[in-house]
Amino acid sequence: MTAAILAGLCILLLAINLVSIGIAWHRMRRVRRLPAPAPGALPISIIRPVCGIEPHVEETLASGFALDWPDYELIFCVQHRSDPVVAVVERLVAAHPDIRARLLVGEERVNANPKLNNCIKGWAAAQSDWVVLADSNVLMPPDYLQQLMAAWRPNTGLVCSTPLGTRPDGFWAEVECAFLNTLQARWQYVGEALGLGFAQGKSMLWRRDVLDDRGGIRALAAEIAEDAAATKLVRSAGLHVHLVDSPFEQPLGRRSLREVWGRQIRWGRLRRVTFPAYFAPEILSGVLPPLLTGCVAAGLGGMPVAPVALAVLVAFHGPEILLARAKGWHVSWGWVGALLVRDGIIPAMWVAAWTGAQVVWRGNRMSVEEKPATFTPTS
Repeated sequence: MTAAILAGLCILLLAINLVSIGIAWHRMRRVRRLPAPAPGALPISIIRPVCGIEPHVEETLASGFALDWPDYELIFCVQHRSDPVVAVVERLVAAHPDIRARLLVGEERVNANPKLNNCIKGWAAAQSDWVVLADSNVLMPPDYLQQLMAAWRPNTGLVCSTPLGTRPDGFWAEVECAFLNTLQARWQYVGEALGLGFAQGKSMLWRRDVLDDRGGIRALAAEIAEDAAATKLVRSAGLHVHLVDSPFEQPLGRRSLREVWGRQIRWGRLRRVTFPAYFAPEILSGVLPPLLTGCVAAGLGGMPVAPVALAVLVAFHGPEILLARAKGWHVSWGWVGALLVRDGIIPAMWVAAWTGAQVVWRGNRMSVEEKPATFTPTS
């Protein structure tokens, strides 16, 4: 009886994984370029907070100057004039005099979220009724604004894009790719398809009045993570968070184990404190639960364990690999191996998220449980 229960649990977990991949497969589109809008298209303001020199930062920031939209402005926000990224931004602005672009320096501290503090001045300076908040490491395709606007529906309060990890350099970047693409992006699209859309801070398209009528950008200080606050604000207005049909790229470059672990711990603790009921089941999201239940069931039932383990691995990760290939995402032998390492990290990350509150975010050490949170610069 115990073997049958465990076998049933293994099959259930594999079925849930397969259904989630099927939903994401149906919802997400392979990358395709949308046509440029007519000359009379509504103006849009793009706010890009910048901080430090990241991998491919000049390329990602430059992509904002080559958009197929007739009327838009770029507003770069930096906390300190001494930041080395200032020279990159100023060089790009000077090289594109035909694009309305400017750099704003300073911050207004409303909570511990350094990105939100950095963006407030940009929101105040934006001149359009449609405003995009976009991270500096987002690679914008020429039809970036078309894709965001195409996802807006009558019941939309916010349009977002998850990051699609590309160009990993080294094994640990492959692991981060495995987290971002066929795990986190997949489940975010599943949530949206089920009417539980969650905001993602990488790219957020706001119709200005949706946010301004509910306290403006400072209202996003209600949570330690601005995307969590945005999700709750939009839901409280009776509206929905929708996602673009295909995620926008984030070129990863090189990553270390420490960097990957630090990001996963930060994101895990933020999810745990902002949406604990949704975070709790994440421990079941990797291959280890069906693998363990399947192998124990096989052992108790007198079956050889090795073939069962192999069958579980193929049944779990095979559809995930096919999803990535079908959508034109990064796939490599290193990435396939990284799937197993990622799934080994998930339980450790989950436990660490529940047992700690300290994170480092953009050079600031903070507690995710403080509201409003405080922060101090790290050395």
